[in-house]
Amino acid sequence: MISYETSQNMISLLPVGALRSERVFLSAALGRVLAQDIVAQEDYPTHPTSAMDGYAVVHTDFAQHKALGILGDNPAGADEVAQVESGICIKTFTGSLMPLGSDTLIPIENVTVKEGVIQIDKPVPFGFAVRPVGENYRKDEVLISRGTTLGFAEIGVLAGINHVMVSVAQRPRVSVIATGSELLDIGENARNVGQIRSSNSYTLQALVEQLGGECVQMGIVGDDKGAIMERFDEALRSSDIVVSSGGVSVGDYDFVKHIVPKLGAEVIFKGVNIKPGQHVMVAQRGSKFIVALPGFAYSSTVTFILYVAPLLARMMGRENVYEPIEATLKVPFAKRSNKSEFTACNLHFEDGRYWVDFEGKKVGSSAILTNLLGNAALMICGEDDGDLEAGTLVRVIKL
Repeated sequence: MISYETSQNMISLLPVGALRSERVFLSAALGRVLAQDIVAQEDYPTHPTSAMDGYAVVHTDFAQHKALGILGDNPAGADEVAQVESGICIKTFTGSLMPLGSDTLIPIENVTVKEGVIQIDKPVPFGFAVRPVGENYRKDEVLISRGTTLGFAEIGVLAGINHVMVSVAQRPRVSVIATGSELLDIGENARNVGQIRSSNSYTLQALVEQLGGECVQMGIVGDDKGAIMERFDEALRSSDIVVSSGGVSVGDYDFVKHIVPKLGAEVIFKGVNIKPGQHVMVAQRGSKFIVALPGFAYSSTVTFILYVAPLLARMMGRENVYEPIEATLKVPFAKRSNKSEFTACNLHFEDGRYWVDFEGKKVGSSAILTNLLGNAALMICGEDDGDLEAGTLVRVIKL
């Protein structure tokens, strides 16, 4: 088996091709990955603008006049704006362009109005409540970088600069296949006590969609070589990545590991010195990838995060959201093997740092998916690590 570090390096070197993009309406762009830098075409605001309701004035008048005559109103969106001169003011509203000659806005609350004149009750500093040119952004400034996942703020900024459509990365299509004659889909009645629910299909679909991909459910296929090969071939024709669970270990009915090479796929690696998921296999046929995961629920989830998530991120031109971060052990940790281990833990942020503990986490087989409920993360221990003391700095994958 190769080391975890070697396997990650091999994944990072796989050719995923040029970024494929498409243009979508802004109203359909939430959660999509931006395929281009968004650059400001002009300063905004383009002119000094009022930030409050009040009166546009010349600031030096505060020292020369106790009262100012009101020349008129300046509503937001007005076609023409009169000019302010010493001794006069113009009533100006939130969002209105500041009249020529004015440099300060005194709020309505700071004056007394009587017979077309304002009495200044409480002066304000120079430039008060005036949004300067370029307060939001300057021309040629990169507002949103390529690779950004579009959220509500990005959508609002794009609307503000009149982007009716936006260029986003195409969603990679990921086919999910569950193998095993013992599997039972949700909603089906069990025929015998040896059957188990196919939770992997739904876990992996959720991960694909959470990461921005498009999932194609290929269903359950029993332990039949011909049926598995036919399902894989169909999936390769319609998707960018085929992800399977089960059939990669050393059992008599683990057929996937034999079928993948017969499909004309080049096996990049088969077997990594990790716990869980040591029998994971990654293969490539042309521009398509096959990632065959173990069948246990926890194993398939962890190996998806380690080997499918980086491929999806690269295909969309974005950073992998599962890059490890640093945390501190709150309690001692006993390592169980000479492999690179990925252990479910609790992750908390306190006193300016991340902390790890294992309260409520069960120790057992690689089937315990409930260990990933709550504020969970995966703590990474390397092949050469031994038992760890409380206070040790560790790497974790934040989920």
